[in-house]
Amino acid sequence: MRFTEFNFHPDLLEGITASNYENATPVQEQVIPPILEGRDVIASAQTGTGKTAAFLLPVMNKLLKHHVDGQTGALIVVPTRELAIQISQHIEGLSYFTHLSSIAIYGGSGGDNFIAEKKALQAGADIIVCTPGRMIAHLNMGYVNMKGLQFLVLDEADRMLDMGFQDDINKIIKTLPAKRQSLLFSATMPDKIRKLARTILHDPAEVNIAISKPPEKIVQKAFVVHEPQKLPLVIKLLKESTYKNALVFCSRKHTVKQLTRELKRAKLNVAEIHSDLEQAERENVLSAFAGGRIPLLVATDILSRGIDIDTIDLVVNYDVPEDGEDYVHRIGRTARAEADGTAYTLIGDKEHNRFAAIERLLEKEVEKAAVPPELGPAPAYHPRRNDGNKRGKRTFHRGNRARPGRKGN
Repeated sequence: MRFTEFNFHPDLLEGITASNYENATPVQEQVIPPILEGRDVIASAQTGTGKTAAFLLPVMNKLLKHHVDGQTGALIVVPTRELAIQISQHIEGLSYFTHLSSIAIYGGSGGDNFIAEKKALQAGADIIVCTPGRMIAHLNMGYVNMKGLQFLVLDEADRMLDMGFQDDINKIIKTLPAKRQSLLFSATMPDKIRKLARTILHDPAEVNIAISKPPEKIVQKAFVVHEPQKLPLVIKLLKESTYKNALVFCSRKHTVKQLTRELKRAKLNVAEIHSDLEQAERENVLSAFAGGRIPLLVATDILSRGIDIDTIDLVVNYDVPEDGEDYVHRIGRTARAEADGTAYTLIGDKEHNRFAAIERLLEKEVEKAAVPPELGPAPAYHPRRNDGNKRGKRTFHRGNRARPGRKGN
């Protein structure tokens, strides 16, 4: 289906054309019509399926037709700063030929940004993209005006709940007018998301886009190793691989810091990104990475859903992610824009079962590559058999997931 078939506002359609959008993705085909009809929507869709445009385009279209000066028309709540910035950039491109205004509101920025955010919240930007914690900080000051709000969008709702934002989301929703159109997007649909949906959505249209598998063009390989072998192996892989941009994922920020120090000692041009960095530092690092000045980046999962750089051709999972969906998101950072890519995963002694769960999600075995002999003998791959998963039931280990109060990586 072509975007010209949705009968969008001419000014918005001009922005769509300038952004080189031609044909709608499956999630866009299924989500855009019910939003245009005025229905609430709950959608299961991952990053990379086109879901951002799926909610932005109909929301922007309706704001153009029912614009009210001095009032915020849409509030988009997201889990991370990076995603807030990415969505804000999408809005800027799509709204270029319209009169719609927007602002991204997120923590870690300076005092000048806070003042600009305050003015936008008082005067009413058409579209506000925010992280929960930063919005709560403004709400506590008593000047936020949401009386004319037409749309609430919760994007990556599962990640927000995993990061401990449930209470903040509830507080934000209580300040919004009851009469509004609400849209909820989540990569997974556990019971807690269903419960949240029941409290904020009215007779929603439900869209389920199957969990996407990694593109076949991504070459996936795994190395089964003892924990002490991980560092020398990742150094060897990075030194012997040819890449424009490589991204190494770690599940914890202290691991990111330690690994970055070791890679620098190995004379690799590397930087790190995690929630301990100020926002300006994050933006500088991402700019240097995207521009090729820093070809190698070590990061937590804050980047698994919030970065879209076409030149990433190598992804390394220094540890096995705790959810299969996170694995898909991580390696999906490579092989974008029709390019090829490689993804390596290092499976430690205690990570066999976790990787086996990922293979069940992928519905295939990932090739186990040989560990270089100079690193010493490697263990065999022996995940414990779980009879409860004979029929493909997905069981992921969540023992170290972020709990309430731990709001960042």
